[in-house]
Amino acid sequence: MTRVLVAADSAIARAGLESILLSHADFTLVGSVGTQPTALQQQIETHAPDAILLDWDRVEDEAISELLFALGMDVEELPAIALLTDSLTSTSGALRLGVRAILPRSATKSEIIAAVAAAATGLFVLHPDAVETLQANLPSTARTLPASPLQALTPREIEVLGMLAEGMGNKTIARRLGISEHTVKFHVASILSKLNASSRTEAVTLGARLGLIML
Repeated sequence: MTRVLVAADSAIARAGLESILLSHADFTLVGSVGTQPTALQQQIETHAPDAILLDWDRVEDEAISELLFALGMDVEELPAIALLTDSLTSTSGALRLGVRAILPRSATKSEIIAAVAAAATGLFVLHPDAVETLQANLPSTARTLPASPLQALTPREIEVLGMLAEGMGNKTIARRLGISEHTVKFHVASILSKLNASSRTEAVTLGARLGLIML
């Protein structure tokens, strides 16, 4: 049985998603909560769900990132997140932060069930609309470098990149800079996005190649 937690701001939306999950024999609904970070984190710690069905009814893409950062969990620790949203412009960013399935809020019952089931097994699921958005935001050739890398990264991001090159983890960087781990995670995600890197190692390699850091 796949343990699923529903998260949505609207009580009506929560009820609808609960009904969908309860109609499927392979799912166990372990809880239902709003999208406030503290409440959501408490539900995750209490119920240890395999997946979270998250309904996002806001238009601000950055708020999705802020919510995931506020949970205070590494990507590897997060349950599989199936995201329902009508704002798809930050598709790649959401995938970097632990979202495994992205569907429009108009997705059908069968699409939602299939997405949650697949995400819980470790697969990535993208609705055709999300795929189109992702493709539109990709460079014409794979792994192209930003036109002005020195301007793309902020001084703080370059500082964090240098510490990544030294092999420091998030906690060590946070202590060294006197900032929170959440802020470090935000900087790292921003660095990966701006350098079009798929990992910290690749970001460090690109940073050295571009002259941003010394190895």
